Amino acid sequence: MGGTEPRSARDTSGERDPRGAPDLRGGPDPRGESGRRPEPGLRGESGERSADPGLFGPDSLTWQLHSDPMMWIAGIRALYLQALHPRAVRGVTQNSDFRKDAWGRLRRTAHFVGTISYGTTEAAERAGARVRRIHRLLTATDPVTGERYGVDEPALLLWVHCAEVDSYLQVLRRSGIALSDAQADRYVAEHRVGARLVGLDPGTVPATTAELADYFAAVLPELACGPEAREVDDFLRRPPAHPLLVPARELLWRRVASLAYQALPPFAHALYGRAAPSPRTVGHRLTATGKLLRRIPARVRWQLPPKHILRATARLGPDTRPSPYTLQGRAAILDGPGRAQRGDGGDSTRWRTPG
Repeated sequence: MGGTEPRSARDTSGERDPRGAPDLRGGPDPRGESGRRPEPGLRGESGERSADPGLFGPDSLTWQLHSDPMMWIAGIRALYLQALHPRAVRGVTQNSDFRKDAWGRLRRTAHFVGTISYGTTEAAERAGARVRRIHRLLTATDPVTGERYGVDEPALLLWVHCAEVDSYLQVLRRSGIALSDAQADRYVAEHRVGARLVGLDPGTVPATTAELADYFAAVLPELACGPEAREVDDFLRRPPAHPLLVPARELLWRRVASLAYQALPPFAHALYGRAAPSPRTVGHRLTATGKLLRRIPARVRWQLPPKHILRATARLGPDTRPSPYTLQGRAAILDGPGRAQRGDGGDSTRWRTPG
């Protein structure tokens, strides 16, 4: 669930932690931040080749959509959904003190998503390598059978991946960002790049919204709201806070967490056993929240550390600023093949997705 951090494991490879984004510097390097020559295809106003666009690049839907402030609500929805897989959620509760460092975990997860979305290819690959390395160290135990299993089982990684992608797409679309069905399919396909980074074979990962729906239908019998899911639910509804921040938690956070819960699919509401308003009412609330958050100027929102988007546009030029609210008029461009569709993320050509 968003990159499990072990209690005692430490990175002894000599690398800097990619979640610290050592490569996301402000000033553009003529060769790109990786020190390699930039890839062809992206050019600046002068016509010269620009810096490394990263795994997705400005032509991708991921680049446009992940700049939206509703991604935070989508991320909380993903946590709710991920907790319903008993084997997956044990990997978190048995290997990390998430209650003691919950905000740190949320920030690290957001930082990972920001790095692979807007960082250089090298920074994204290094972030993925660290996640894979940490996951290889961790195991969990089934309290009923005593079975001990690795948290990097492909089935568990696939669940976490699909819960995230579905949450991002559902919340963004239902909050007012107009996407064609083809664009939605393309977004799902693009995220096979991220699936590779955490250790999945991209060919086994859903590439369309229909395949994503089929996946959830197939995995539903494995889901349950066990004690670990209850623990996550309790935490998300009332996370620990400094006494001075308790009023803000009650006023703001609980509303945000409630909206994220309401945005879950009906089967999740049934498993948690807590009712939710009708889908139409939830849609209205998501739209209203999206309108409110989007009134905060992007230049203000993007100033929040670690400034992934600002650093990316400094690297690639101001014309690469993401704008997810104009996608409907750009459908012809964005439904065409993008960088993330020409390979599997920059290190091979083992898989391809349709244009």
